[in-house]
Amino acid sequence: MKQENTPMYTQPLNHIKQRRNVVFIVLFLFFNFNGALLYGKENIVAHLKASIKKIKEDGKIVKDEELYIGLLNDLALELRFVNPDSLLLLAKEAELLSKEINYKSGQGEALKNIGDYYSDRGKHTESISYFRRALVLAKSDDNTDLILRITNNLASEYVYTGNYSLALKRYLESLELAQAHGDKLIEAVINENLASIYVYHKDYEQALYFFQKVENLNKIVGDPINSAQTMSNLANIYTETQQYENALTHIDKSIAIFKQNKVQDWLAYSYMVKGRIYLMQKRHSLALFWYNKSNELHNELQDPRGSIDLYNGMAEAYLALNNDDAALKYAQKSYDIASKIKSMEGIKSGSKTLYKIYKDENDYAKALEYHEIFQKISDTLARDENRNSLTLLKTEIAHKDQQEALIEANEKALARQQYYIYISLLIIAIMGIVGFFVARAQKIQKNLNHKLQQQKEVLEQGKLELQASNETKNKLFSIIAHDLRGPIGALESVLTMLNSGQMEREDFMAFVPKLKNDVNNLSFTLNNLLSWGQSQMKVSTTTPSNVMLSNLVQRNINLLNEISSKKSIEVKNSVSDDIWIYADENQMSVVLRNLLSNAIKFTPNQGCITFGAVENKDYIEVFVKDTGQGIPKDIQEKILQKNSNYTTYGTNNEKGTGLGLSLCKEMILNNGGKLWVQSEVEKGSIFYFTVPRGRQQQKKSA
Repeated sequence: MKQENTPMYTQPLNHIKQRRNVVFIVLFLFFNFNGALLYGKENIVAHLKASIKKIKEDGKIVKDEELYIGLLNDLALELRFVNPDSLLLLAKEAELLSKEINYKSGQGEALKNIGDYYSDRGKHTESISYFRRALVLAKSDDNTDLILRITNNLASEYVYTGNYSLALKRYLESLELAQAHGDKLIEAVINENLASIYVYHKDYEQALYFFQKVENLNKIVGDPINSAQTMSNLANIYTETQQYENALTHIDKSIAIFKQNKVQDWLAYSYMVKGRIYLMQKRHSLALFWYNKSNELHNELQDPRGSIDLYNGMAEAYLALNNDDAALKYAQKSYDIASKIKSMEGIKSGSKTLYKIYKDENDYAKALEYHEIFQKISDTLARDENRNSLTLLKTEIAHKDQQEALIEANEKALARQQYYIYISLLIIAIMGIVGFFVARAQKIQKNLNHKLQQQKEVLEQGKLELQASNETKNKLFSIIAHDLRGPIGALESVLTMLNSGQMEREDFMAFVPKLKNDVNNLSFTLNNLLSWGQSQMKVSTTTPSNVMLSNLVQRNINLLNEISSKKSIEVKNSVSDDIWIYADENQMSVVLRNLLSNAIKFTPNQGCITFGAVENKDYIEVFVKDTGQGIPKDIQEKILQKNSNYTTYGTNNEKGTGLGLSLCKEMILNNGGKLWVQSEVEKGSIFYFTVPRGRQQQKKSA
């Protein structure tokens, strides 16, 4: 996220630059400088200190109170990563003086600087409190520039705490105000921050959408440093999408600009990004070279947030070079800093790297500890309100773009129509012709309203699809909670008792067959859940090919052989070797496996299950016949309904998820077939389905 004066944060804005001009004028009047002023950070700090000292010595504080407070705030900002304790003292002095003379903007600026101080130390509650107080003062003084900067920093603070939903709300409020105020610089900053949120969620396409806006705005602003900051962030995205040539081009341009302008904090960040590029290319020694260059600059800065990714990247490079000691040292530094300042993304990346290191050293207890931390943070950052906010924003953006294009086209049409009306009035001046053109204009407006209504319906449809996706998620979680948690809990309890010595090894070995059976059932259930979840969320695709049916049937019989053998059930493959189908092999395998699993479940011991197929002109009719307990008529209607998850217990009290037949029906439909059942109670069941006929493969002669 971009805040003031920070890598991944905004540079000082216009009002600060203007006040610096005042500072330089004051310096000229006080010291009669004859040479050109230097623009490095050290010189700016020195100039600000000299100005403050001179005003104090000349006793002009009372006369130039607002200028003096402005100088204090500017100096505090410049010392943010040089001497943060001085930042706090200067900001508090500025706040006190501002309060005495009721200078609300000065007090708001001071409170914002104090908020930045606590933000850098991970004290998010205090930081948010100061930003809110500063925002109240800025609004009461109607200082739009200050309102924009505070709102941006406040939104960034919500990002650090993982509350992307609230951050988005604040950014969009600030973006609307920036556009109304015509502040292209802060508008670019906010769009870049919105892009960064999508980067965190690995939605690089949407991130690039915002960066395109940023680049257009940067051209208008014309600030090379701001453009270089954007290029360095774009290089980071190109790295994650493996566009390494683009990444190197952008990062080398930004490094050159930062070197020329002596922007040390962003130069350190750019060196780190370049190290990341080589790390992703597995050029680990070269990656360490650039990471070390970044580290040299960081040693001169007090920027804990900026060092988190640096140390984590160094740890990953050392780990790849099999230097586990160095990897552990830097990974622990990254994790400790992230924990200290409560950086959610930093804790996530640091715990993931520590997990890899301890796993590599066979310290599974430590590895598991950090893996649990990584999983917990990941779940927190990926919570529903964050994902929903991001998805809804994308939908609204798409709708807004379409709506703007439509309105622009219709405005052009209306303008053209008005031109015709004016010409007609001048030439003919007949009221009938005027009425005709008015009617046409109304028709155009009606078409516009109709098209806008259509766009609204598209947006409503998107909302319904999002709700359907949430319902699918809830159903998956429900099944996981009821059908997977129990066996996993039992397995965990047995392992815990074995580990703690409450159970002897001989007793544990007696549980092994049951545990193996539970694991097999969990594996089968998880495969069904994943297949069904993908089909519901439209992730899976159907890719048909010529498949030899008898081989496919036999593979699935072999897969479930252990389960059928336990019930002494004979499974026959009566499918001829010359029958071929044209379908998605993976989906057909899921169908056959589920039908066989159901048949085994409801067939008593010593029973028989038969696979067969009948050839027709354009399709193959496949059947699975069992000698099971049969299905009552009313149950037959329920199990084949859309989205049904009806389930019962098998002959040996086997329990299912209820997804099998629903999944089978959907996958058969995807492959152009249909599914039906014939069954009689106590006599068994036959499940039929059709699938397109394939071409028989000819064997090549020797």
